Amino acid sequence: MEHLKVNLKKIQKNEIDRIVNFLNRGKVIVYPTDTIYGLGCLATDKKAIKKIYKIKKREKGKPMLILVSSLAMAKKYSRINKAQNKYLKKIWPGPVSVVLEKKRGLPRELSGGLKTQAMRLPKNDFLLKIIRKLGAPIISTSLNLSGKAPAKDVRGISRIFKKEKPDLVVDGGKLKGRSSKLIDLRDVKNIKIIRK
Repeated sequence: MEHLKVNLKKIQKNEIDRIVNFLNRGKVIVYPTDTIYGLGCLATDKKAIKKIYKIKKREKGKPMLILVSSLAMAKKYSRINKAQNKYLKKIWPGPVSVVLEKKRGLPRELSGGLKTQAMRLPKNDFLLKIIRKLGAPIISTSLNLSGKAPAKDVRGISRIFKKEKPDLVVDGGKLKGRSSKLIDLRDVKNIKIIRK
């Protein structure tokens, strides 16, 4: 498990390059988001997705969230009508994740075989630079073992993950955020709150 300490106010190009290189090689990383610490990989990499399930001890059919760098990228992987598009422009970028009907293009494992995909456009320069450079979404699942509280920093990470470990830990210090709100946006006239 390699460590990389970053200053989120002064992101260096070589740090972004190193993180992107890890993701492109099918590695799993721990990284700071605009909410809490995430565990992620390239959302198009089946093997890396399976590794996240192992690391987290997560049930196989439980879907995972992806982070996109733009509304255009969101439209590539999910069906977004005019009303949904208008709504997304109000809440994004920000700490709200949405469930939409998915298109093809991402591995089945990611959505747990469901016809939907949860996604978010983060309000975070660091994450947007990574996703843009990759040209594809990244997975963002909370940094914890399934059922446990999400971590706000990366101290004691080797105590959390004993057997299966992430490949790279990006340390951005202690985060003050909380998990994103999750809403079902398939029907704009009947928006369901899944997680407050």
